[in-house]
Amino acid sequence: MMVRSLLLASVFLTASVSVCQATPGNEQKTARIFTTLQSDPVRLALFMRQFPKGADLHNHLVGAVYAESYLKWAAQDGLCLSVNQGKILPHGCTATLGKGELPATALANNSGAENRMIDALSMRDFVPTATDRSGHDHFFATFSGFVAAAEKHMGDSLAEALDRAAQDHVTYVELMISPGLGGMIAAGSKHPLQDENYADAIKALTPELPQLVAAARHETDQMEQQAQQVMQCGSAHAHPGCAVTVRYLYQTLRTLPPEAVFAQLYAGYDVAHTDPRFVGVNIVAPEDDMISMRDYDKHMRMFQALNAVYPDVKLSLHAGELTPGLVPPEGLTHHIRSAVEIAGARRVGHGIDILWENDASSLLTEMANKKIMVEINLTSNDVILNIKGKNHPFSLYRRAGVPVALSTDDEGVSRGNLTQEYIRAATTWPLTYQDIKQLSRNGLEYAFIPGESLWQKGAMTMLCKKPEAKICQNFLSHNEKARLQMALEKNFSEFENNVVKNDLFSH
Repeated sequence: MMVRSLLLASVFLTASVSVCQATPGNEQKTARIFTTLQSDPVRLALFMRQFPKGADLHNHLVGAVYAESYLKWAAQDGLCLSVNQGKILPHGCTATLGKGELPATALANNSGAENRMIDALSMRDFVPTATDRSGHDHFFATFSGFVAAAEKHMGDSLAEALDRAAQDHVTYVELMISPGLGGMIAAGSKHPLQDENYADAIKALTPELPQLVAAARHETDQMEQQAQQVMQCGSAHAHPGCAVTVRYLYQTLRTLPPEAVFAQLYAGYDVAHTDPRFVGVNIVAPEDDMISMRDYDKHMRMFQALNAVYPDVKLSLHAGELTPGLVPPEGLTHHIRSAVEIAGARRVGHGIDILWENDASSLLTEMANKKIMVEINLTSNDVILNIKGKNHPFSLYRRAGVPVALSTDDEGVSRGNLTQEYIRAATTWPLTYQDIKQLSRNGLEYAFIPGESLWQKGAMTMLCKKPEAKICQNFLSHNEKARLQMALEKNFSEFENNVVKNDLFSH
């Protein structure tokens, strides 16, 4: 994937010349068209589908895959299904009676069972029942339902995610993945933490670190090789996903004993420090889980300790994915602040409980001043937390000057895409076309892509006032972030040129 990005750099440099060739009035015309479409949901969806989206920065790879794909791979691997439990099982079976189990291959002739499995492995048609009471519980249960099919198909999953991103006109994705995680957890279990003596924990784990990191890199190599084969990258039949730039956040689990969490974080930091494909670290799993809540402050201090060892590693942390009633009131008071002030997160995922943080106004001011971006996941927050419409703090963050960008979270489980997130935003709040362009630009501006930004204090850098000039071409050649941003500007120009010529939009 890194090689592909380098090859595409020359394409971006050439493409940047055409940015200035767009008709100046097309942006204004497109803005007027967008305003009329906000009351026309069908045409708005068509518009938004084609709209260039800078990045998807909050995207779990295993949750990005649709249930149908997992069921297909289960059939290919000869796995069994427990229809009653809604799970793909890690072993094969022959047809059975009375247990609700059957081979995954049998779904081809059993549409009823297939639909039950799809509903169990996603949020499709979710209706609460006595045993499946909430969207929150159903959502997180899906992962244990399809994990048996995911393990051997990470490359297939990557290919699916990138092809869908290309189809959705997304330039760049930062995917959360956890290669080599089992070995890291096992290493931690051998070295119990003594209180919070992280210095000694590092000494104890350091001899095992090279092997743990090598295993993570090897799994990533295999995943990328498989994905490139599936997408036929480099051939005349290359899939559109081959042109999407991808980087990774190392994803660690917080619902484990402290020594296992620290071992994951230590190895994850080293992966991000040594492998340029990994641009940061995150921590995941339900934030309201008993262990997550109990150890939250301890986890933040783990990040703080590791930041001193790896000052170059960037953090995007899940924080504030909580609501009143889900946890006691005291559980809502400081998670976002601690992620920012103690762990040093540069981005926050979700941030839903900002209203209930201690001195929320000062925290919002701090986040605005520090440019701590919030990854907004509208569909996910709806189906998991029942936070939707204008009850979402999206507009509060924007009013406070905190940068935000839209993302999908787990588009396969939620049955959506980034277009859906833009449509939700455009139909909920009085956003202008310039507003949605800024949301798209923010995705790349706050991505952990190496290099300087094309934008300085809200304006394009003086070096690229003339994109075709040698000084701009030299700047772009040394800055991957700026290259992707310039490519996005070209995409905006082409999009606006097409919109104003399209009778479906202009009449």
